[in-house]
Formats: sequence, structure tokens, C-alpha cells
Amino acid sequence: MADKMLKITLVKSPIGAVPKNRATVEAMGLTKMNKSVVLPDNASTRGMIQKVGYMLKVEEA
Repeated sequence: MADKMLKITLVKSPIGAVPKNRATVEAMGLTKMNKSVVLPDNASTRGMIQKVGYMLKVEEA
């Protein structure tokens, strides 16, 4: 696999977050605490991580 992937885990609840940030977390496919998704390492994913990074744990997959 030539493309780099990122494993993203939701570690903080988005309940008290700004609605826009909550929507970003949901758009990444994160619905529950401690759920992980593997997404491609591209500009759009990086932008989402930058927006709601305080709720996430990011590692290379």
C-alpha cells in the first residue's frame, strides 16, 4: 500500500463541543468514545484533525 493511512481514535466526548466541531467528528465516522477509524493521510483529513484535534488521538496505521 503506497498511500499513508492514519488511525484516529475519539478520546474526548463531543457532547459539550461546538456544533460545527461535533459535525466534523461525525463526518470522520467517529460515533462513540474510544472508537477508531482509519482514514487516508491527505489534506482534507489533516484539516479535520486540526479542527478537532483536542478530542482525538492520531497515530500512523
